[in-house]
Amino acid sequence: MKDYDDKEILKLELKAVQIRKHIIEMLYRAKSGHPGGSLSAVDALVALYFVHMKHNPKKPDDPDRDRFILSKGHAAPALYAVLAESRYFNLNELESLREEGCMLQGHPACTEVPGVEASTGSLGHGLSFANGVALAGKLDKKNYQVYVMLGDGETDEGQVWEAVAVANHYKLDNITALIDRNYLQIDGNTEEVLKLESVRDRWSSFGWNVIEIDGHDIKKILKALDEAKAHKRQPTVIILYTTKGKGVSFMENNVDFHGVPPNEMERNIAIKELNLAEKKLETAQ
Repeated sequence: MKDYDDKEILKLELKAVQIRKHIIEMLYRAKSGHPGGSLSAVDALVALYFVHMKHNPKKPDDPDRDRFILSKGHAAPALYAVLAESRYFNLNELESLREEGCMLQGHPACTEVPGVEASTGSLGHGLSFANGVALAGKLDKKNYQVYVMLGDGETDEGQVWEAVAVANHYKLDNITALIDRNYLQIDGNTEEVLKLESVRDRWSSFGWNVIEIDGHDIKKILKALDEAKAHKRQPTVIILYTTKGKGVSFMENNVDFHGVPPNEMERNIAIKELNLAEKKLETAQ
């Protein structure tokens, strides 16, 4: 299994901070959107798009590409920022988030945005879609991998568990689910809304290979992704233990920022904090 040196990880951590800055600026300009779950998902997306996944921004429809499906579609700002930084489209497009007629709407649309594999937003559908893509890969004898990110609150949806059962039934070892386990959903703590624990036991009881890691440790994320890809005859789920609103002090573990954008004062504080984090990482390189 590949080893990742500290310099490479520092570059990825720096990229994650830059992605978080994009998210804050996008949501501040749009005056709407979901900061909390976008910020918590960043590190996994950075690991996927800038190291692990096989993809080509110049050929987004390459039949041999790896696929990523954002089932928790409200975290679209994080995906958009990663796609822009990957050069699927110009960074300037980020400035038009949620504007009428623009490419980047509040939830991803595969017919509008290069690099978006599935239109998502209605929660619970992403894993079912991913199963179909993974099964098609098996039938077509393709070697691509399918990655799907779900919110932990999203797994309240019954359709998720139908999809979990199907993936095990067909031994879809070319699919990896990533759970953004930040313990908060729109109505509050996940364990108070509808108890999820033990997440590990639930998924393993459906026949999945389960990996649990710190969802903000990029080196651990990369190693988990490598382990998932190497694992055969079972689908894999990576439970990413994350902090909602990660990187912005007053948003961290604060359910109020599930779907509320920063005002001007909050935007200024957030960008100041992220600039300090960026400078610290630049100095460490």
